[in-house]
Amino acid sequence: MSTQHKSAETALRARTRRKVLWRIMPFLMLCYFISYLDRSNISFAGPNGMNQDLGLTATTFGLASGIFFAGYLLLEIPSNLALHRFGARKWIARILLTWGLFASLTAFVQDATQLYVLRVLLGIAEAGFGPGILLYLTYWFVQKDRAQAFALFLIGIPLSSVVGAPLASALIQWGDQAFFGLEGWRFMILATGVPAIVLGFICFRFLTDRPSEAKWLDDDERALLVKDLAEEAGGYAQHKISAVLLNRKVWLLGLGYLGLLFGLYAIGFFLPTIISAFQQTFGVKYSIFEIGMLTAVPYGFATIFTILWSMHSRRTNDIAGHVAISALMGAAGVLVAVWATSPVVTLIGISLTAMGVCSGIPLYFGLPTRFLSGVGAAAGLALINTIGNAGGFGGPFIFGWLRDATQSTSAGMYVIAGFFVLCAAIAMWSNRWPAQTSQVGSSEARVPLDQAG
Repeated sequence: MSTQHKSAETALRARTRRKVLWRIMPFLMLCYFISYLDRSNISFAGPNGMNQDLGLTATTFGLASGIFFAGYLLLEIPSNLALHRFGARKWIARILLTWGLFASLTAFVQDATQLYVLRVLLGIAEAGFGPGILLYLTYWFVQKDRAQAFALFLIGIPLSSVVGAPLASALIQWGDQAFFGLEGWRFMILATGVPAIVLGFICFRFLTDRPSEAKWLDDDERALLVKDLAEEAGGYAQHKISAVLLNRKVWLLGLGYLGLLFGLYAIGFFLPTIISAFQQTFGVKYSIFEIGMLTAVPYGFATIFTILWSMHSRRTNDIAGHVAISALMGAAGVLVAVWATSPVVTLIGISLTAMGVCSGIPLYFGLPTRFLSGVGAAAGLALINTIGNAGGFGGPFIFGWLRDATQSTSAGMYVIAGFFVLCAAIAMWSNRWPAQTSQVGSSEARVPLDQAG
């Protein structure tokens, strides 16, 4: 191939990548923003009327927060396999519509039991959405570009707090008794649940299942993208689902991901409560909206850092090292927050934690896609997400139980720091595994899944 031809192909590849990014990423980011807001909106409702109205303690609030994952975990793998079989357009639209329905109904619960039931149903409805989108992105991006694509999608986690925290707080404060006689926290839950239903109908018309069906790409762009993805996929062994689900490397990566999500959800669900406690601990006074704005601060830093960190990872072609640094940053931030003697220093510590965990999550999914593709990736990503989201259940519940038992958040924070260190250790261990596939155009050896590591 001539130098001129190579240069033209490189330019075409870059143009195609930009077009794909601008076509699918904004919509997927918006969907994940709403998804994360709907699962975490009770973190704002809790200290602003819900806990009192429903008679929830810190332990039972933690249970209500985490029980979402009871249904979510059961259906992660079947949902991802269904997406691989039936296509992203139909399956993601179904997920959006059903989770929007249950999220909206949560606004009308009258006691703790009803809240538990709706949270379980919400988890069942949303099961498979996160790993399903990650799988969908593997249909559109080669391995080298996936970490950044994952980061752009998962930026919805910090954005849901940057935008969602002030929004939710404003809806609670200014929507109280203003619409249909609903309390502020009920109106907020309803107002944040309806958009998922709207997005479900849009998804059915907007998403394209595969690059070969993308009429919005030029013929040469579509042909090159299909060729690059096919060449890379040819380097993967075709794995049976059973082999993936029983592979110890996949389970180990799931354990590391659990370490990240344990901290993410424990802090995420209780952060508004922690900031509210500043008023008693440090003798300050905040309105509901001011608490929402302070909650947004750590995630504002996390949003910017996640984008920059993923770009740096792509330039250096290093995923495991970046994940480890992110996890250790999270652990350091936890310790700063625990030892702080002022609200400012506490918020700095929580900001470091948010930067670490939010930047580590999207990069983490670049680890299994080094050696999984197709139906193997569908099962593997879902299993890792399932194991990890056990931390989504355990994190809020254990944190709330320790808070009730010790009348302090310190014990729970130390547990979170320990899980972050575990994640860092597993990420660095995975870096010792041989590369499973080459980048497009290279000739590195490929290693079957059962020989990895």
